[in-house]
Amino acid sequence: MNHLSRRRVLGAASSLAGAASLGVLEMAPAAAAVPDSVPGRLDKTSARWRGSRSANGWEILDEAALHPIEGSGRSVRLAGGDAATLLLHVARRFHYEIDQLRDGDVSGHTKSRNIYEPYESNYLSGSAIVIRPYAYPLGVRDGLYPHEQVVVRDILAELDGVIAWGGDLGTPKESHFEIALKPTHPKVRGVARKLRGWRDTPGLGAGAIDAFEPQRVSNAKKFIRRRA
Repeated sequence: MNHLSRRRVLGAASSLAGAASLGVLEMAPAAAAVPDSVPGRLDKTSARWRGSRSANGWEILDEAALHPIEGSGRSVRLAGGDAATLLLHVARRFHYEIDQLRDGDVSGHTKSRNIYEPYESNYLSGSAIVIRPYAYPLGVRDGLYPHEQVVVRDILAELDGVIAWGGDLGTPKESHFEIALKPTHPKVRGVARKLRGWRDTPGLGAGAIDAFEPQRVSNAKKFIRRRA
């Protein structure tokens, strides 16, 4: 098939019906966490990021290892440890629940300091990924179907605010997912530990999740209300 995978086409109607019946299509965006002051800034004159850390407080890297996205046949360069665990989970869930990842769909760490929004500096530290930036470009909202947004909301709730979505930011970028907390925040370590436990346990984690299960929808709604 063309741009839409067969799985996406077949699942769209049933997912939309389920989302509508559960009353989740009008969910307000969750607020992204705002880090404390960090040694970095966007020089708007040159459109370059200056400093040793990205906007979310992670150290900027000269190099980042290539990490496989399980089940997709794709890979992405990320900071190691907890950062990779968290962001790879997001990429896997996109692949399993929204649409199959193709060559060039996902990128992470970059060396280029030329950016348009401060949050794009998080690519420099390998603490953010972008999934299909040409399909969901900077400054554009509502690129995802309603049932796909339900999956995104479920991911954000599941990760308890450790990950922020670019669709919620002042200047949106729906292809963007970032670690919203500093590397020393206890939630980063705690949620990453939970994900590693799921990864090592059959029947848990990405690929075994139903974002439209009523309890998960309820949890996502509660998470949004807490973050509002």
